[in-house]
Amino acid sequence: MSANDNPHAAKTSEEIRLGLITGVAAYTFWGLFPLYLKLLSAVPALEILAHRVFWSVPFGAVLILMRNQWGEVLKAIRSPRVLFVLLLAALAISSNWLIYVWAVINDRILEASLGYYINPLMYVAAGVFVLGEKLRRLQVIAVGLAAIGVAVLTLGAGVFPWVSLMLAFLFTVYGYIRKTTPVGAMPGLFIETSLLAPFAAGYVLVLMNSGTAVFQAQSISMDIILMFAGPVTVIPLVMFALSTRRLTLITIGLLQYIGPTLQFILGLYYGEPFTVFHAVSFGLIWAALAIFSIDAVRANRAAAPKAV
Repeated sequence: MSANDNPHAAKTSEEIRLGLITGVAAYTFWGLFPLYLKLLSAVPALEILAHRVFWSVPFGAVLILMRNQWGEVLKAIRSPRVLFVLLLAALAISSNWLIYVWAVINDRILEASLGYYINPLMYVAAGVFVLGEKLRRLQVIAVGLAAIGVAVLTLGAGVFPWVSLMLAFLFTVYGYIRKTTPVGAMPGLFIETSLLAPFAAGYVLVLMNSGTAVFQAQSISMDIILMFAGPVTVIPLVMFALSTRRLTLITIGLLQYIGPTLQFILGLYYGEPFTVFHAVSFGLIWAALAIFSIDAVRANRAAAPKAV
């Protein structure tokens, strides 16, 4: 039976279209996130993180209510094991957020973008060292090119790209934990931020009592921008969750390059130094990602059932 004869084809097409729209929107949102953080360049990175965690909770609670997911939240928090695993995930993603915020407000957006370019290859490395998976030939080439790219930047520019590697490593750890934990994206994020919210609120209160907080010390507009740290954290995650249910992993894998590409462009826009060593390093990693993507598409086609 052809696709045109399938009564579900129109619905599937609509679902895919919605998945593409929400997926592109999510990664575009993440790619343009430095524009938001630049508005907070006068705020210390740890205070920004505290607000990002704290304000994600009430905004997340509203979305949980709208999506009728309180049952999943309650089920998760009744399990000590799941709660502990989500605490580990919270520590990983909050550390990732802190490094990313610090990088942006300290004019190191290019390093941050490099980290998210490396991230897919870091997943491959995790598969080898953690899960004992075997690398295909093209994957070996891709990982090798990425490693050379990092080495070129380290030796040529004289700067070890710790920001890039830590962002990639922490996000890989977070992704692995969440992938193996039976909790949805939004309920999981809500629990993670709720676990950290008391510490975030306590830290902001300490800063306010000592007179060193930016919140409620400068202007109402700055307070509003800080409070928006919640929505700008939660909204793209919800859009991402909507897209992952409607698109193949291959499509999601290709869409994920939107974010670091936009960050890369913003890094250049803000005038961050881009030497010949940066060009060679990024070129090698882009080549690695191209090879990685080609290999993923081939593997997906080989695994697909043959038409009869």
